[in-house]
Amino acid sequence: MRFNRMLLSTTLVVVALVIQVSILARLQLPGAVPDLMLLVVLGLALVYGHMAGAFIGFGAGLLADLAPPADHAAGRYALVLCVIGYLAGLARPDSGRFRSATGPMLVVVAAAVGSTLLYAGVGALVGDTAARHVGLGSLLFTAAVYDLLLAPFTVPLIMALARRADNDPLENSQTNNAGDVASGWLAAGTGLRIGSQRGGLRLKAARTRAARAGRIKGVKRL
Repeated sequence: MRFNRMLLSTTLVVVALVIQVSILARLQLPGAVPDLMLLVVLGLALVYGHMAGAFIGFGAGLLADLAPPADHAAGRYALVLCVIGYLAGLARPDSGRFRSATGPMLVVVAAAVGSTLLYAGVGALVGDTAARHVGLGSLLFTAAVYDLLLAPFTVPLIMALARRADNDPLENSQTNNAGDVASGWLAAGTGLRIGSQRGGLRLKAARTRAARAGRIKGVKRL
């Protein structure tokens, strides 16, 4: 990952974690909680691909595992987001852009359901039975609804920022400067210029031909 990708991903994950802990987790909505961290990982994975999505998901999940008030084993959510980020990156089209909003929205719904199932499955392995008391069906439905309602306001913006950060302006400026230097070197080496001096070159060539013709006539007269 390039530096601009790492910087953008870190910034978005930290901001999402702060909003998740300080605002979304305190809404006391029925069922699940809107998962802004998941949406950030999805938006970045849909632009950067499956490998970057897995790394970003693991880092985001690990931060969420360590951030208070975490009440589960460390690494549990990191595993979930790592797998979801990898799978979401595989859904990235070859052109890098979706033709409509249907594709990203389907990915959001699938990720919300898949992350809830995977989180509950990992919890069952470590002895966490909280999903059974709340109701797995209610968690799946509310997670999909909440994330789908939040996705139009977050995922397109995240994807746009990711594409913009992926276009390195420094590389473009270096390319343009190289072209300007090459053009300047060519003009200086040949002594030729374009634009308004074309007429001057033609006039100079005509004078040279006239002077040469005059010298030839003088030689013939002698």
